[in-house]
Amino acid sequence: MDRLLDSPGVTGVALVDAVTGLTYGVAGDTAEAGDGSEASELAALIAERLGAAGAEGELESVVTTSTKRQQVLFTVGRPAGDPLLLSAGLDRDRANVALALRSLGDRAGEVLA
Repeated sequence: MDRLLDSPGVTGVALVDAVTGLTYGVAGDTAEAGDGSEASELAALIAERLGAAGAEGELESVVTTSTKRQQVLFTVGRPAGDPLLLSAGLDRDRANVALALRSLGDRAGEVLA
């Protein structure tokens, strides 16, 4: 998990069960990483609304921005069981969201190893 903090602007990360909200691990600033149950509820709500709007496929990522912070939820698939969410808090002045998403996506498999 600590390696995920190497991405520019990433201040905290958490690995969360997408269904239950149980947090499996955190690194960095836990407040910046976000609350596990809130992350899973938000992802479920967005996936439900997208499905109702006719979107097909699984939810891949969610990006929420404010004037100073950004919050990224990234779906991490696993061989068995429900998917996980990788929740990352970003410092908006130091982070590039596109690069952060790519970096987190590239390293998502590492958190399961």
